[in-house]
Amino acid sequence: MPSQRQLFLNHLAQTSDAPLMLEMVSAEGINMLDAYGKSYIDLISGIGVSNIGHRHPKVVKAIKEQVDKHLHVMVYGEFVQTPQVKLATALSNSLPKNLNSVYLVNSGSEAIEGAMKLAKRFTGRSEIIACHDAYHGSSHGALSLTGSETFKRNYRPLLPGISHISFGVADDLNTITEQTAAFVVETVQGEAGVRHADQSYWKAVRKRCDETDTLLILDEIQCGFGRTGKFWAFEHYGISPDVVVSAKGMGGGMPIGCFVASKELMHVFTENPVLGHISTFGGHPVSSAAALATIDVIMEEELLTDIASKEQLFHECLTHPKIKEIRSKGLMMAVEFESYDILKPIIDKAIELGVITDWFLFDDQSMRIAPPLIITEKEIKKACNIILQAIDTV
Repeated sequence: MPSQRQLFLNHLAQTSDAPLMLEMVSAEGINMLDAYGKSYIDLISGIGVSNIGHRHPKVVKAIKEQVDKHLHVMVYGEFVQTPQVKLATALSNSLPKNLNSVYLVNSGSEAIEGAMKLAKRFTGRSEIIACHDAYHGSSHGALSLTGSETFKRNYRPLLPGISHISFGVADDLNTITEQTAAFVVETVQGEAGVRHADQSYWKAVRKRCDETDTLLILDEIQCGFGRTGKFWAFEHYGISPDVVVSAKGMGGGMPIGCFVASKELMHVFTENPVLGHISTFGGHPVSSAAALATIDVIMEEELLTDIASKEQLFHECLTHPKIKEIRSKGLMMAVEFESYDILKPIIDKAIELGVITDWFLFDDQSMRIAPPLIITEKEIKKACNIILQAIDTV
């Protein structure tokens, strides 16, 4: 009888020739347990997903209660479904007043696709500008926005009319013109290795988009839902987007995403053509219930209040001659080493010692650290000690 590991290799489509092959059987809080009884600290939250920890009791309760009522009953936008309505209301209440219309989808890539269509339809323009080293997803349109030729070259031709500028460079904003439908940009660049810009840059972005009637679409798929210490990362910079995109940490472990705009913008999907954007499973009632519970947990448990002190503690604990730099915005962190060849054995050793970290798609010499927001100071110190041990060992 083939083992689970062999069946995994035989029948699940692979995304690399060297998968981690960890066989997890349970997860709780910041910890995961494998099939052999070994425990791991999850320092990457399933890549930015488990912001409130694995299997938070309030999320599990919300899921179970919704399962007992109904699952899928109709495609998105036709029936009045309580989990969707409550979630959309809560999201709107967390955002500036102009962001009051929520389109629920299944993932970050889908949310980006919807936001791109919205921008083209509303403005009547076809040009979109994104950033170098940006990551917005793997579907065709989202991949077209992604700022790495390595990831794109074998899938061309991609969408026309898309150009890229440097993130954080105000002079490049002149590329945005009256022909630009949207500037799509991560509020904090994730896969580039946690790169963020100052408030003056974001003020210039907002000003340039206003001057040219270009929609500002902020991708908060990784950096939203409390990851940076604010519920939305753009709150750090005193600006408001025309469209905000969310997913990952939104569902408390369940698949869901959304893009949010004004009623005026979103109304264009209702006519010419009718059903201008459609999703069968978007805002699935179980995922919506989980997402609503996630918002409640972040707010009720005041998880944002000590993000800054936890961020500082990571900086204090991760001191080592081999660490070149630590970049962070809240609990979204990149620990930079000299090269991938130095970093990869450290990551492997840390896993062996019971701490899950990772690298970044476009910054493979930096270690990704993005733990659940519920991580305690004691757990931070323990995880950092294991990372330092891994550095010294290799």
